[in-house]
Parts: sequence; structure tokens; C-alpha cells
Amino acid sequence: MSLLRDRDFLLLFAGQAVSRFGDGLYTAATAWLAWSLTKDPTAVAVVSVAAFAPAFLATFVSASYADRYDRRKLMIATDLARVAVVAVAAVLLALGLLNLSLLVATTALLALIGAPFAPARNAIVTQIVPADRLQQANGLLQVAFRAAFFVGPLVLAPLLAYGSMQAALVVNGLTFLGSAGAVAALRVTRPVLAAGQAGLWADLAAGLKAVRAAPDVLVVIVTFVLAIALTSGFLTVGLVAVVGQGGRYGLLLGVAGIAEVAGALLLAGLRMRRLALAAVLAWALLGIFRAPLGIVTSTTGAAVLLIATGLVSALTDIPLIALVQQRIPSHHLAKALGLWEAGVAGALAVSPFVASTAIALTGVQDAFLLSGAALVVLAMTAALTLSRTAGAQRPGQLHSGVSPGSEAEQPAVAPESAR
Repeated sequence: MSLLRDRDFLLLFAGQAVSRFGDGLYTAATAWLAWSLTKDPTAVAVVSVAAFAPAFLATFVSASYADRYDRRKLMIATDLARVAVVAVAAVLLALGLLNLSLLVATTALLALIGAPFAPARNAIVTQIVPADRLQQANGLLQVAFRAAFFVGPLVLAPLLAYGSMQAALVVNGLTFLGSAGAVAALRVTRPVLAAGQAGLWADLAAGLKAVRAAPDVLVVIVTFVLAIALTSGFLTVGLVAVVGQGGRYGLLLGVAGIAEVAGALLLAGLRMRRLALAAVLAWALLGIFRAPLGIVTSTTGAAVLLIATGLVSALTDIPLIALVQQRIPSHHLAKALGLWEAGVAGALAVSPFVASTAIALTGVQDAFLLSGAALVVLAMTAALTLSRTAGAQRPGQLHSGVSPGSEAEQPAVAPESAR
């Protein structure tokens, strides 16, 4: 993992690991706070929606600023603004003034302020890492993101046992400060910008045009968003129905999380020549392993299937990010990544309803089978679409502002060793 010896990449890796730890902690803390304030599960759902809805609405639009201005400064400003919001929430809680309405508003505001951060972060990788090492870089970053987010909720219990909810919010605020400090220390090259300075709507239109001009990118993004809508809810709503017991549920989620980290770590060291095809066919594998979850009767059997799906899940997003970074010109890169992030946020918001509706209509066993089959069909359709569009693409340069070429004609991403 020679990239970790690079000063700037190590700063980004460490800073974003700290930031994602804070995200995981805050997600768990707000859910618990909503419950403690109301003792109503509906309140927990409302807070969860408040965390996703602003991102769905604002990520693509705000990503335009990450393409037109300094991404590094935008990330720092975003982190500092989120520190201020968390600090206000901690003060309101300490004064006994934080009710459900203010919690929802705070969560939504935090999500709205953070909307440009992820696209800017994923785009700034191309200003730090050479094009032929993007897959390795994204794999290592996904290891940090997944592991840190997984650890965040685990830390909530000791913080509440030996401190308070205010302490948890203070720790979350400190993670934003740590992220801002790491980003401030980065030395990045300036991205190649388009001639002139387009307005917001003209820039967004140009970004959509750039994505449409790279049909393999568009196919992979659409496949990812649809697949998340079909599957994410089954890991929460569906898995609860399968195991029927809180301790087993938590254990299985932990197993799946560890497998995702392991999958990202393994993928960082693999050579992949056809990123788009790998990203869409991974969903077929995930569907094959996901389909039997509704009929397993033992914790061990469910754990084995979740380990398999966790390992495969890294193959769905790490190649996608590397593909977008390669194929989209740098002055539209954050918008392309923002379009993906916005789609994912929307899919995450509707997926629990998809899962609960399918289970209510067909039962748990058939719902899992249908979800897995739908993933396989979706993946194969996307693969066929990619094969038809590959011949129409022309060779070009990687994220250089010049219209990029087809993945089949590009040199492989071949590393030396996915807030």
C-alpha cells in the first residue's frame, strides 16, 4: 500500500477516516436522541429521512461549486460550518431546549451544508493521485470510510455510559475539526477548468451533457442507484424479519460491516481492466448471495451469506468511482460524482418502503428471492447495454478536460499492490 506513504494521500485518508467516524457516531446519536425524546419509532424514521432528503435535493446542485471553485477550500468551509451546527445542537441539548423539531431541523441543516463535501472529496482525489492508481486510492479510502463508520456507533455506548449525549456531540464536532485540519494541510494541484466561468445552471447542464457523453458512466450510475433502491432496505427491514431477535440482528449487521471493510481492502490490491463491467456484474453476484437470505434458518448460514455480500459490495462502488474519475473531465467531475451521491441518497430514502412493501405482499422468503432475481436481471441488462455502447466511444485522455475514451480502449487501472 505504497500510497499511504504519500503525504497528501495519507492526510486525506486519515482526515476522512476521522470524519466518517464522526458520521457514524452522529447517525447513531441522533437516532437514539430521537427515541429518548419521544419514545416513538416514527420520530426515529423522521430524523433518518431528514438526514437523506436534503442530500438528495442539494448534492448535484452544490457539486457545481466544487467544480467551479477551489475544492479544498470548499471542504474546509463545509467542515467548519458543520462544527458550528453541532455546537449549537450541543448547547441546546445542555440547556434542555432540544426537542424533536429542532433535532430534525439540525439534522437536515447538517445534511444540507454537507451536500457538496462528498463530491468535492472524491473529485479532489484526482488532484492527488496519478490516474493509474485511482482504483487503489479509492479502495484504501473505502477501507477507511467503512471501518470508521462501523466503529462510530460502537463508541456511542461508552460515551453515554461514562459521559453524556453532549459529550457525543462534542466528539462529533471534533471530528469535523480534524477533517478540516487534514484537508487544510493538503498540497493539491489545480484542476483543469473550462475556459470562462459558467453560471450555475449552465454549469449543471454542461455536467449532465458530460455524463451523457460517457454512456458507460451513465449506465453504471443508473445501475447502482436502482440496485440500492432494490436492496438496501432488505438489509434493515428484511433482515429484522428474518432473524426476529435484536442480538442476532446486531451481530449479523456487524459481520456484514466487517466483510465490507475486508472487501474494500482486498480490492485495493487487485488489477481490474474493465471497471464498468466489473461494477455492474458485481450486483449480479450480490443478488445471487442475497436471494437465499429469506430461507436461512441459522445464524451461521445468514452470516456466511452476509459475508459474501459484504465482500462483493466493495466491487460495486470502488470501480464506479475510479471509472467516473477517469472518464469525466475534471471541470465536471464533482457534478458527475454528485449526481451519483444524490441518486444514492434518494434510493436509500425509498428502499425501506420497497422492502417493506415486497415483504407485506409476498412474505419474507419470496421477497428476498425476488430482490435477488431483480438484481441479477438488472446487472445482466446493464452488462448488455455496456457491450452495445462500447464500440461507439472514442479514445481520449483521462480526467484531463478532453473527451475521454472508452473503457475497453483505455489502459487498465493497474495499482502496484470506495461524508
